[in-house]
Amino acid sequence: MIKKKPVRKGPVEIDITGPDGNAFVLMRYAKNFSKQLGIDSKGVLDDMMSGDYEYLLLVFDKYFGSFVTLLR
Repeated sequence: MIKKKPVRKGPVEIDITGPDGNAFVLMRYAKNFSKQLGIDSKGVLDDMMSGDYEYLLLVFDKYFGSFVTLLR
């Protein structure tokens, strides 16, 4: 059986308590989102890597917080 995928409404949610919370996974998300938004991904990733994990989350939220919700 083939079903249509439901249209996603609302923000994207990423559960950072599981595997998606890994710093490298979050950087991959950031790279993909940057490409979709036409943002320089190198600048975003360099900024994310310039601090600890909490800083990485803050930078991610700064760039993508308007449409991505990080769940703790």
